[in-house]
Amino acid sequence: MNTILNYFKGVREELSKIVWPSKQVTINHTLVVIGVSLAVAVFLGVIDLGLSKVVEQVVK
Repeated sequence: MNTILNYFKGVREELSKIVWPSKQVTINHTLVVIGVSLAVAVFLGVIDLGLSKVVEQVVK
């Protein structure tokens, strides 16, 4: 039982050492992730559309 308590005391101690990012940094990083995700989605959509047209012409 003592080992379990020591474990959770250690966890609490380590959690208190964490330096969390500010709200603004979190928002900025979130916007970057959303922007990159949208850019990749558009890029892959264009590639997919182009390849679909090529296959359509070959099968025709």
